[in-house]
Amino acid sequence: MDLLYFIRLARKNWVLILASLIISLGAALVVTANMPPKYVATITMLFSSHDKHGAFSAAYQVGTLSQGAQSYANLLTSRSMVSRITTAEDVPRLQQNITAEVVPGTVLLRAMVSDQDPVRAASLANALGAKFALLIDQMERPTPTSRPTVKVTVVDQAEVPKEPVSPMPVVNVLVGILIAMVVAFSSLILRDRLDTTVKSPHELQHNSKSSTLGIIGYERAARRNPLIVRTQGRSSRAEAFRSLRTNLQFIGVDRQPKSLVITSCLPNEGKSSTCSNLAITLAQAGWRVLLVDSDLRRPRLPDYFGIEGAVGLTDVLIGKARLDEVIQTWGEPKLFVLPSGQIPPNPSELLGSRIMRELLDQLTDRYDIVIIDAPPLLPVTDAATLAAVCDGVMLVARYGKTRQEHIERAVEQLSSINARIVGTVLNFVPTKASRYDGYGYGHYESETAKETVTTTAV
Repeated sequence: MDLLYFIRLARKNWVLILASLIISLGAALVVTANMPPKYVATITMLFSSHDKHGAFSAAYQVGTLSQGAQSYANLLTSRSMVSRITTAEDVPRLQQNITAEVVPGTVLLRAMVSDQDPVRAASLANALGAKFALLIDQMERPTPTSRPTVKVTVVDQAEVPKEPVSPMPVVNVLVGILIAMVVAFSSLILRDRLDTTVKSPHELQHNSKSSTLGIIGYERAARRNPLIVRTQGRSSRAEAFRSLRTNLQFIGVDRQPKSLVITSCLPNEGKSSTCSNLAITLAQAGWRVLLVDSDLRRPRLPDYFGIEGAVGLTDVLIGKARLDEVIQTWGEPKLFVLPSGQIPPNPSELLGSRIMRELLDQLTDRYDIVIIDAPPLLPVTDAATLAAVCDGVMLVARYGKTRQEHIERAVEQLSSINARIVGTVLNFVPTKASRYDGYGYGHYESETAKETVTTTAV
């Protein structure tokens, strides 16, 4: 992972990152608003002991006093000491609000008392200093009648603090933003690493070990109008299918497939719409194209083209109809369509029969190319059965849905029957992914629209 990886991740998920920042900012402000203020009052005390003349001196025996100063600091926050300035019920709470530290290299002891009331904080600190001085005076007498060996003197009385030490809005907001960024990027990286769906033509090419011939962008209107002729061929999606047609022609320079099976790994990955639009673009280029609906389980082509689908391929295979009686023409230039016909109880047996192979030989002699819409490859064996007797297979993958392991399993299944994979198609690619990865057609669409407007005006 490099900087470019994080930049791309942030660009693709900027909405999620922005939402995380807004939520964290709101949470920080709410927490800050509901935190009670805390004031800290500080008192400083000096330890002194007898010098050689019998007077109290802080400079005399500094080393001895500084070594024992930490013991005095612990004593200052003890339960016995705190109980001298408050009630027994408040001792545990006040103990948590008192901290004591020795100033390094000195015999000074600094005590800090925090409280929600600044006046009470100062009052408790001064009371603590006074009581602590009396306690040391009693403890450091060898006998009840002798003078104390150590004396505690309050150097700086605690003053009423003017500003609270918490909450700190700026710090809380910065911490909230930092937490949001860490959580957001950690979640995005984890999701990206765990997500095995195909999201780039490079991944598709790597997993399928074949060329990516087409990248079909997602258009919202395509769900209602799956055929590119609905837009008079002036759309980024139409141009993508023309590019697919061109790439397919280049792939088959030495061995042009006469029969092409188009399938996918799983249902709802766009194989039928890919079949239909590729057949349309080939027909527009002057090819004599036959589109065969061999999905005998969930046929879709009659709905796409608005043709009669009750009689078709299955009727020819069982001898109930002749081929010329069930092939229908559609559009201009003419596209020939062979519907699936009635759904049989044994699709795999029909598609793998000798009659089906003879029918394919007959069709490839009559048409420039026969495009076969086959069922998904992994759930059933129909597509593999057809791929074994056809000239090539094109595998359709759906952006963000088809998993890389599914592609690998499909390729292994096709390789086991020696099927020829001519290439793959990445379908339903969102516009933003096209823009980031550099394979969008938005510029073409806008230029085409401009040309249309200009022509109309002339």
